[in-house]
Amino acid sequence: MSQFFYIHPENPQARLISQAVAIIRNGGVVVYPTDSGYALGCQLENKQALERICQIRRLDDKHNFTLLCRDLSELSLYARVDNTAFRLLKNNTPGPYTFIFKGTKEVPRRLMNARRKTIGIRVPDNNIALDLLEALGEPLMSTSLILPGNEHTESDPEDIRDKLEHAVDCILNGGYLGEQPTTVIDFSEDEPVVARVGSGDVAPFQ
Repeated sequence: MSQFFYIHPENPQARLISQAVAIIRNGGVVVYPTDSGYALGCQLENKQALERICQIRRLDDKHNFTLLCRDLSELSLYARVDNTAFRLLKNNTPGPYTFIFKGTKEVPRRLMNARRKTIGIRVPDNNIALDLLEALGEPLMSTSLILPGNEHTESDPEDIRDKLEHAVDCILNGGYLGEQPTTVIDFSEDEPVVARVGSGDVAPFQ
């Protein structure tokens, strides 16, 4: 049975954030709000938690996982980013974007796209997610909470509780959210490519 925390979207309660971080560090899987619906997260190095997320979403090894970062200072550790890409990211984060880059050797291989050796990077514009990352002190392994057979991210935390309370360890209720996914920009080749149009404006990347 998962913990269910009602968290204030503007001023997240530090006590609840700390409890959620303890669950993550203990190998837990959490559902948390972002600026584009709810997402599933776990600690970067935790293989078993990642496998649980793959089961919930029925993901294969072609899936691009995302590292959720609190800011761009962690970027160069995990992704190969040139100056042009960095400037574009600086001007458009935090925000509802996922950026695909070639991963560095710091990224556990199981998180990278097996064929392309890429990883998604994201800096969310959501106070709960940012406070969670700040308290965790490292990126969160993350993927949008899109359940099998659905096209949209889950947006209603009470509904998520009904469906997943036995599959995850903690649900952070940050209120009802939109269900539009992030816009995905692929920087893994020479020029940025819009891989998915979502809630982020694509104009700066075209």
